Amino acid sequence: MTTDLAAFAQEKGVKYFMISFTDLFGGQRAKLVPAQAIADMQEDGAGFAGFATWLDLTPAHPDMLAVPDPSSVIQLPWKPEVAWVAADCVMEGEDVAQAPRNVLRRLIKEAADEGLHVKTGIEAEFFLLTPDGEEISDPFDTAEKPCYDQQAVMRRYDVVREICDYMLELGWGPYQNDHEDANGQFEMNWEFDDALSTADKHSFFKFMTKSVAEKHGYRATFMPKPVEGLTGNGCHAHISVWDAAGKDARTNVFAADKGEGQIAELGLSEQGGWFLGGIMKHASALAAITNPTVNSYKRINAPRTMSGATWAPNTVTWTGNNRTHMVRVPGPGRFELRLPDGAVNPYLLQAVIIAAGLSGIRSKADPGPRHDIDMYAEGHTITDAPKLPLNMLDALRFYDKDDGLKAMMGEEFSAAYLKMKEQEWNSFVNHFSRWEKDNTLDI
Repeated sequence: MTTDLAAFAQEKGVKYFMISFTDLFGGQRAKLVPAQAIADMQEDGAGFAGFATWLDLTPAHPDMLAVPDPSSVIQLPWKPEVAWVAADCVMEGEDVAQAPRNVLRRLIKEAADEGLHVKTGIEAEFFLLTPDGEEISDPFDTAEKPCYDQQAVMRRYDVVREICDYMLELGWGPYQNDHEDANGQFEMNWEFDDALSTADKHSFFKFMTKSVAEKHGYRATFMPKPVEGLTGNGCHAHISVWDAAGKDARTNVFAADKGEGQIAELGLSEQGGWFLGGIMKHASALAAITNPTVNSYKRINAPRTMSGATWAPNTVTWTGNNRTHMVRVPGPGRFELRLPDGAVNPYLLQAVIIAAGLSGIRSKADPGPRHDIDMYAEGHTITDAPKLPLNMLDALRFYDKDDGLKAMMGEEFSAAYLKMKEQEWNSFVNHFSRWEKDNTLDI
């Protein structure tokens, strides 16, 4: 049953709604709408000038309307008079094909038409920095091996506890919080869900975490590599496919009794192996979406960090329960994609997983050989596995050459994304840096 947002406001004491959409670069855009006006907005949407955001639109385009999806509405636990609601972008009565949430919705429907319902959980990592972003917020967080540091996590207890309390209140099922592998870094986990619900929660989590951090005088960042020499922010995705959506799901179609062979002995079904094959087949192109910034490639191609490991992949390989590969199969019926980083667009992450996986199932893609070695120590012994892109431009070129993935994601979306991201790359290379002067002045 569709939620009546006006009735929701009256029942919950909501005075304002944030009608929010996410642009191609992962930026969250919103209008603050008084509750008295929400009935019309629920019907017609809030108007935006698309050119003013990171979408491939011009000032000549008509209004883009963000139509709220009432099933996504969340009352802000830290400001209950305001509610956030994810919106779908529409122009002249048609979905805006390049809008990330629309890309995901279309792929979810495509998978559902084939009886496949993707469920995911994500591991959101972030740093707490000083407000100017220059230093770790905790001057005592200096351990060489800071992961799971008991004292450090308790020094930021007020922030972590507040965010976790809100997730409990929202019914997300948070189940663990920890200090991560870098000084100043944290991770919070909540229960897996249908792909669209996970994307909405992921978007809201980033907004909530930044808001709570600001309230406490800190700055939360999901930037892939915000501190040189330290482990970067990943956004690992745990993936399974079920026979139905939501609470109607009964059977994990990725799960199978353990048998013989590199897939079956891990408890993955044949279909699960094909889905994994699609991820492996499209991995280099996938990086353009899962690792979308210049800074992203400081994480996946990083030298050894202070803690001794980057915890990020740099080669297209998969394994069992081993965290040094791009894909890990930790147990029956699911696998973990370790490629994405904290800058990933929450909606495009889910969309590209479904796109690559569907492609794999349709083509019965072979994921290739399983490698169970320590990739950080012995990766040089594997000579037949592709390296992940070295930089954002390489990733965009891989994506542009992958006609199958581009088609799955949508030609209009793909053209817009490539155009905008190539402009971003050009802006980066046109920047005159101190490094150039230091290394070239005396040549």
